[in-house]
Amino acid sequence: MACMKLGSKTDAFRRQGQAWFCTTGLPSDVVVEVEEMSFHLHKFPLLSRSGVMERLIAEASEGEEGCVVKLSDVPGGAKTFELVAKFCYGVKLELTASKVVYLRCAAEHLEMTEEYGEGNLVSQTEIFLNQTVLRSWKDSLIALQTCDDVLSYAEQLHILKRCIDSLAAKACTDPALFGWPMMERGGPMQSPGGSVLWNGISTGARPKQSSEDWWYEDVSNLSLPLYKRLISVMESRGVKQEIIAGSLVCYARKYLPGLNRRHGGSESRVVSAALLSEEDQKALLEEIDRLLPLQKDLVPTKFLFGLLRTARFLRADASCISNLEKRIGMQLDQATLEDLLMPNVSYTMETLYDVDCVQRILEHFLTMDQMVGDASPGSVDDGQLMESASLTPITMVAKLIDGYLAEVAPDVNLKHPKFHSLASIVPEYARPLDDGLYRAIDVYLKSHPWLAESEREQLCRLMDCQKLSLEACTHAAQNERLPLRVIVQVLFFEQLQLRTSIAGCFLVSENLDGSRQLRSGLMGANEGGWATAVRENQVLKVGMDSMRMRVSELEKECSNMRDAIDKLGKVKVSPASSSAWGSVSKKFGFRLKSQMCSAQEGSVSKQNNGSKKVDKVREKQGKEKKKIVLLNEKN
Repeated sequence: MACMKLGSKTDAFRRQGQAWFCTTGLPSDVVVEVEEMSFHLHKFPLLSRSGVMERLIAEASEGEEGCVVKLSDVPGGAKTFELVAKFCYGVKLELTASKVVYLRCAAEHLEMTEEYGEGNLVSQTEIFLNQTVLRSWKDSLIALQTCDDVLSYAEQLHILKRCIDSLAAKACTDPALFGWPMMERGGPMQSPGGSVLWNGISTGARPKQSSEDWWYEDVSNLSLPLYKRLISVMESRGVKQEIIAGSLVCYARKYLPGLNRRHGGSESRVVSAALLSEEDQKALLEEIDRLLPLQKDLVPTKFLFGLLRTARFLRADASCISNLEKRIGMQLDQATLEDLLMPNVSYTMETLYDVDCVQRILEHFLTMDQMVGDASPGSVDDGQLMESASLTPITMVAKLIDGYLAEVAPDVNLKHPKFHSLASIVPEYARPLDDGLYRAIDVYLKSHPWLAESEREQLCRLMDCQKLSLEACTHAAQNERLPLRVIVQVLFFEQLQLRTSIAGCFLVSENLDGSRQLRSGLMGANEGGWATAVRENQVLKVGMDSMRMRVSELEKECSNMRDAIDKLGKVKVSPASSSAWGSVSKKFGFRLKSQMCSAQEGSVSKQNNGSKKVDKVREKQGKEKKKIVLLNEKN
């Protein structure tokens, strides 16, 4: 820390309890009382330097009692007046960045101008402040911190503005031009090779690389009002929003203990955060929200979730919580499942996790997604939707929400309408596969066995059986928690997948046969090996033909099963709904979702025979799948 030496005399001041005495050999003729401290001094050194002291001593001398001067509102209090008194006596004194603001304000208050002596305290402090303190980042920061105690005087004398402008100018400048963090006097010298020199000898050490966030930790020591003013000046100077946001993140993590616990803050940060009361933390959080630019990707999503958790715990203003939810919604695709699992802190405590908050965040994301012009599901087909790069964020969010639904599904207090509402808000085109949604529904049905059949079917209509993978179809076909109609629908589309797999095997076999013949004609060698391969290929084709016949038999079994179900439901099923089942075989391969489920309303209790046939179909399909896998391996 830079300093400026004033005076030349030895220190003749001695303290006894709450009193200071100047032991110059002459008796004291004036007592100056500042706060609880009394100074036994001499009139002439004081009145020769201060206009205020000259007037007060003159007034006090006219009284009958001894000359007693009471000073109130001295900037810096008794400690600062002690330094002022030593300056008046010409005692050796070091002027530093931590003292200059107090002394400058006290000098102004006591009218210690050039009118009362050349080189008076006002001019001396101004010289040191302008020529030394404001040229240094570290000293400017120290001086600014001391302004908190004498804020009104610092404002009036423009000390606050000068310190903030000095810091803002240095923070806006490329630090590479000044070294790390700023090239102060006596900074490390470098050799032509770039290593640090000590006494002219290369140490081999390399100087630290500078970065744009070098000043974050330093300014986080400022009080919130001073920090706000510094950030405002930096914004007016054109500092990048990313840099401003990074500083706000650093400041918030230092004083909000909730963020420190989640981000592994250091011990010093936890201690500093503990100094703030809950009301101060609440005010700080709301101010951080106001200062943060409303822009995507400026701050980490995890940090925003931390702010939201803390805001809900501290009962922050509703507008603050809403703004944080909007910020998170803008970049929800960067969140993790752990981020979404926010405990419910409401007074009702209906559910373990705050599902309503997650739904609001999701709605904000979908609104922003539509504003940026994502592709509409009606304008392109499913294949293009799955390959479109613009749908990557919404696809990630759909997967995230499905995982969240599976985590909150075991909560017995989670009502069916709330679960259904959150699951249905995700657009269908956002899910390339419905395996995650099926898993969430299955967990919810397992944890809520008391649901009515209509509620179960309503949940199952959310998923598209055509988007289930073969593994998910296998599990669903054997899932007793699903309605029977859904199982039939799954079996139907599983059959489609089997036919597609067999067709793919035939295509691969034909391509392999053609390539082998081509290689045989071109190379004309290894005829014995190619003949063996051709024979194996023929055997494979015979196996495929057999498999095709068995799949055809499986289709007949499925058709018989549907006929049996139709006969059971003839009493309650209308002709229109019966014709819906007949149209399935005619439109084989088309999308069939909720129509099959709604076609057989009211006939569940009479389907025991149908259930037995479903079990037979399951067994046969299991055997066929194993054989297909073996054929694929041979191929």
